[in-house]
Amino acid sequence: MQLREAGEQVISLSVGEPDFMPDATVIEALRDAAIKGETRYTAVTGTDALRTKIAEYLTEQKGTVYKASDIVVSNGAKQAVYESILALCGPGDEVLIPAPYWVSYPEIVKMSGATPIFIETTLESGYKLQPADVKAALTPKTKMLILCNPCNPTGACLDADELRCIAKELEGTRCWVLADEIYEQLYYASFQKNQQDVVDTSSTKKETHTSFAAISPDAYARTVTINGFSKAYAMTGFRLGYLAAPAPVAAACGKIQGQITSCASSLAQAAAIAALNLPQDALDPQVAEFRRRRDYVLTRLEKIASLTGTLECPPAPKGAFYLLPDISAAFGATVGNRHISDSTTFCAALLEARKLALVPGDAFGAPSAIRISYAADQTTLEKAMDALESFLTSDLVFSS
Repeated sequence: MQLREAGEQVISLSVGEPDFMPDATVIEALRDAAIKGETRYTAVTGTDALRTKIAEYLTEQKGTVYKASDIVVSNGAKQAVYESILALCGPGDEVLIPAPYWVSYPEIVKMSGATPIFIETTLESGYKLQPADVKAALTPKTKMLILCNPCNPTGACLDADELRCIAKELEGTRCWVLADEIYEQLYYASFQKNQQDVVDTSSTKKETHTSFAAISPDAYARTVTINGFSKAYAMTGFRLGYLAAPAPVAAACGKIQGQITSCASSLAQAAAIAALNLPQDALDPQVAEFRRRRDYVLTRLEKIASLTGTLECPPAPKGAFYLLPDISAAFGATVGNRHISDSTTFCAALLEARKLALVPGDAFGAPSAIRISYAADQTTLEKAMDALESFLTSDLVFSS
């Protein structure tokens, strides 16, 4: 921000939000609601119309049957996460968090008085949570497992079979699952190359995300599902999320919300109904574009890795809009007068030398990595990859 204020041209792949506009019908619904005078408080947990629509979506599209009364509409999905953890966890409880993780999870857990317990995942596995690691981490104190699927910051996705294996490990325990599925509609086909080593973008095959609550009756009974409108519908500024949970949990979350913020925006709720009324294929162009961007950036990263040896790519993620390459091989190098010792100093040197802003992995529990968001137009992605390649091939100096 300081560089931009000083007139510098900064390339940024640091923002975790779509660069698309919401659908026109969403904007129109917002305007119409304002004109009609729908500008007053709603019920704390949301309007009946929106909660009913969300319940219909979850039943019809995700295979998880909820009533409108099981839904709490919140001021963004983060509030739904906070309320769920506060309702279910407290001092003496342990909450399992796969690492890398979204930065807010550990801090919210601490705010509840519970203790975050991290389960490490590996780049080689595509940062996928392994059932055996869940089993090893479970103790009598375990109260919750946070499962972000697709994952921020890795883009990793667990399919139905992988979720089923994790669910099996939780049977007979008191462990709840906070299933953060805010990116569930941003789910892509596999990354494949043809015999000429060129990325195959011809496939129109769509792959389907599976909700943890849909795995089994046991999984359903122990799950709080988090979702919202920011990512797939590009409604980040509307600040609208929701949770779906067994009735007692939903009621507790509603009481907590009543003492924090009360209801979400009445206008944003009207716009959300319009979003849920869109045809099922309305988001296909955006999903296809995100897949194309993923393929482009991953191809460039693989090339950079082969040229420099200072970057390691994960297997292609199948969701969200992030990549988390490992850059620990660059630690120990210098760029000008700056010594690179971790991902934070790496990103600072990259910004200084090439005016490219990426996010250090330290805050995500991935100190050897950097997060790249490909929620940007093609020109920006090309400039960013050129800058990263130049930085790694020309700017790093290793002492002999």
